[in-house]
Order: sequence, then C-alpha cells, then structure tokens
Amino acid sequence: MLDRVLNARLRDYAPANPVEQENVLQELMQHYVLSSLSRAGLFSEAMFHGGTCLRIVCGMNRFSEDLDFLLKRPNPHFRWQGYLESVRKDCAQEGIPFEVRDKSQAGTAVQKAFLKTDSIGKILVPDLPFERYQARKIRIKLEIDTNPPAGSTFTTSYITFPVTSPMTTQSLESGFALKLHALLCRSYVKGRDWYDFVWYAARKTRPDLDLLRHALHQQGPWAGQQITVTMRWVQENMEAAIRRIDWSAARDDVQRFLPLREQEGLRAWSADFFFHHLARMNDDAEERTRRAAVP
Repeated sequence: MLDRVLNARLRDYAPANPVEQENVLQELMQHYVLSSLSRAGLFSEAMFHGGTCLRIVCGMNRFSEDLDFLLKRPNPHFRWQGYLESVRKDCAQEGIPFEVRDKSQAGTAVQKAFLKTDSIGKILVPDLPFERYQARKIRIKLEIDTNPPAGSTFTTSYITFPVTSPMTTQSLESGFALKLHALLCRSYVKGRDWYDFVWYAARKTRPDLDLLRHALHQQGPWAGQQITVTMRWVQENMEAAIRRIDWSAARDDVQRFLPLREQEGLRAWSADFFFHHLARMNDDAEERTRRAAVP
C-alpha cells in the first residue's frame, strides 16, 4: 500500500535526476515526521520555521535537509525524547522504521535529534525512476531553539500528506528577520541562505526589524549592543556582507538542493545580483512607509 502511495507522489514530483530523486524521498519522509509531531502536540509549544518550512508550507523551489523549530516561549528543560518516541512508533506503523538519536544536552539552547531510515529499497520498494544504492539511509536532523529571540509571530498552516495535519509556523515577516540575522552573523558561506533572501525579497516580504534587533542582541558580532535597527542599518550591513561572499562557494552549497530547471539561475549569482535584490527590498520598504504616511 505505502509503495503505491510513494509511487504516486514520485510521479507528482517527477524528479529529473538521481540527486533530485533523493531530495524528493527525503522530503516525503519529512512529511511523515511532521505529521507525527503534529499528532504528538509539538506545535502547542513550538513553531516550524526555516528553509524546510518555506519549501513544504510555502512552495519554495529549493529542497532542504533539516526540520527547524523555535519554542514559542523559552524553556531550558525542553527535551526531544517523548516526541521522538511518538515519531518512531507512528512511522513504524506506516512501514518506515527510524533509528532515533536524541542529542539533547542540558545547558545548550539548540537541542538536536537525528532520524535515520534505510527502509527505501529494503522494506519499501517504490518504482524509482533512477537507480539508487539500496542500503543508502535517509537522514533527517531536527533542531529546536529553546531560547529564541523575543518577538516571533506565527500562524497555523497545514500539510495534507500523508494526512491533513495542522502545524504552527513562523510568519514570513519573522522568518525574514531571522534569515537576515543568519546572513549578517553566520561565520561561513551558506548559499541556501542567500537563495532564501532572494525568495523573501521577490515576494516583497517586510522583515520584522524588532525581532531582528532582539536576535542581533542575543547572538553574533553585535551581541549585547543596543543597536537601533532600521532599514538603512540593514542595507549598509548587508552590503558589507555581500562584498565578503565567495559566490562560487555559495553556488556550490545550494546547487544540489535545486531542481535541475532552477540551477541555470545560479549563473547570475554575483555581488551585483544581490545588490539589486537588496535595493529592491529597500525600495519596497520605502514605498510602504510613504503609503502609511498618506492620511
């Protein structure tokens, strides 16, 4: 039964190569995990955010590896253990046995857990369009920030596969704020963050500057400083970040997460390309300000 379900979903995705096929299989497993976490009650205390959220909930074109969450309120005593047991039991009943490793540590804000399964090709034998190494495991990392910066807003979203499940998801305005925080503060090049920046900017998303201020105060090179965060401040510091980036490395990071038809667009990646989108973001912000000032 599950093989037929996976076959139907694979036909819907129509992966164009083996890498894309692997991304699709991982995403299907992510859906099962999210549905189980919803039934277990995680979203009463946490919200789904990050790249996988944008992919699954908002239809962003890039695939993503991890399931990232934020607590709605800080709780240093949060642990994954109970939720992981629910995921293990639920997915085993569906024919997807997961190996579970809870890496939670007291005193650490970001609590991590790992799920692994080699069920594809062993227990489940869907009709894959591309050859796949049978023993290859699908790995899903779960991360939750138990001490998030104050100010995130959230909404209720739904997935409909494998069953309809409600999830609490971070608002786009809050998500954009934390994405800008990552771009400004990350010590290494992560092209996926820059892809997401363009996605937000193209949709004229207004970043929540108050949340960005809280995040900057909490972690990064501006930690502990009382910064007045304005769009001008964001523009100046994003320009500096854009100048520092090795765009070849950024393209290499994101390429395998993009469908084949999307990868051609990476040729345009350069400082000028991102300056263009940064200017567009600031123009949109100024236009909103002008409209708000009109009585």
